[in-house]
Amino acid sequence: MTLLALRPTAAEARTPRRDAAILAAMLTATFLTVISATLTTVAGPALSRDLGVPGTTVQWLTTGYMLAMAAVIPATPVLTRRFRLRPLYLTAMTVFLAGTVLAATAPGFTVLLAGRMTQAAGGAVITPLLLTVVAVLVPPQRRGRTMGLITLVMAGAPALAPVLAGLVVDCLGWRALFWLTLSAAAAALALGLATVRDITTTGPVRFDLRSAFLAAAGLSGIVLGVAGGCGPLATIAALTGGGAALVGFVARQRRLGPLALVNLHPFRVPQFTGAVGMLAVTMVGLAGSLLLLPIDLQHIHGHSAGQTGLLLLPGGLVTGILAPLVGRLYDRHGPAAVLPTGALGLAAALWTLALLGPHTNTGWTIAAHLLLSASIAFLTTPLFTLGLNATAPDQAADAGAVLNTVQQIASAAGGGLLVAIGSGSVQAGFRTAAVLSLAGIVLAACLARSTTGSSVSRGRPTGSRANTSRRPPTL
Repeated sequence: MTLLALRPTAAEARTPRRDAAILAAMLTATFLTVISATLTTVAGPALSRDLGVPGTTVQWLTTGYMLAMAAVIPATPVLTRRFRLRPLYLTAMTVFLAGTVLAATAPGFTVLLAGRMTQAAGGAVITPLLLTVVAVLVPPQRRGRTMGLITLVMAGAPALAPVLAGLVVDCLGWRALFWLTLSAAAAALALGLATVRDITTTGPVRFDLRSAFLAAAGLSGIVLGVAGGCGPLATIAALTGGGAALVGFVARQRRLGPLALVNLHPFRVPQFTGAVGMLAVTMVGLAGSLLLLPIDLQHIHGHSAGQTGLLLLPGGLVTGILAPLVGRLYDRHGPAAVLPTGALGLAAALWTLALLGPHTNTGWTIAAHLLLSASIAFLTTPLFTLGLNATAPDQAADAGAVLNTVQQIASAAGGGLLVAIGSGSVQAGFRTAAVLSLAGIVLAACLARSTTGSSVSRGRPTGSRANTSRRPPTL
């Protein structure tokens, strides 16, 4: 029985303004959490110099952020069922603010990493909350457009992060990154106080502490093992322990049934499972570009942090511009019209980056990044929409938690792996991502074929009656 209430209302010419205000507040907070994830990528040399740690250690400021998010996200379905939307949002933003203060005042790397992971613990709740709000307010047949808008925000954040971070680091130093983030987060908290209201019902839900521990231990072990840097024995131990913990987590969720921390029933739908696998491949490619390209442009081509940010800006803008258009295309024609194009473009971009040498003109690198960014727009919006539409409304929180966990863990583990492989040669990291992208082509083709003409492809969830009485908020 679901504890997530879809409010029955009469059909309206447009959604009430207050509903749009809730989405606007959630999108603002999501933008902050996403931009914070990659805020330190171009600040690597400055952080390494000021804190006296090697570049491979600095990379953990990004990997650790994603790892902390992945550890917290599995608990969000229970949190959304147990606590009302407004206090949960305000608490998450307060934790994010506390982590930002800790990072801004950190005397050394260890405290800075703790601040980053505290930021992530608060931010991890925001994106699943956003997807829950979308499931409540937006009917399935219109979610492609809304997910396009969300992708616009989530793509705009990584696009602006290198530019803003590069300029701020060059002019004011790396600590200013966190003081500026603190100001923006305080504004988002104030916006939430003014607009976010409770639109879901809650009830007494059991929080299974053992499941939460197994999920956190499993995901952490996988990321630590894949990212490497701990020696062969420690890597094997981390992978073995992480894998065993995840197996235990899955077994416990099946045993707990309706009391599970995360409902795994969405995986019974082949389209949802395929969307999760394709999302993982996509996030590895995206993480590779966000982490390896700054290294390539700064350490190999000799560009400054500010120049690197400006060079990467067009790619993020391309993703942001295309995302709403892809969402509309998805709503009209389904995933078969967009997923194969995105998968082929992703593979072509990664293979191009893998074949470019250290003496290649920077223009070719930027061209490949533009193709990669366009391909990401053709993949992320349809995959999230397909994943949500493939599940029943009462499983939206669980589906959102799974999608977000896979997104974060693939970014953290994949990014760490590619940076470790690319520490000797950036092209080696890109080659690894390029090989993985071939699996993405196969998955995209299978998803396109399985959803052609099905109810899922046009926004009607499997095994449930779509709530079509409302129009989505107009933003």
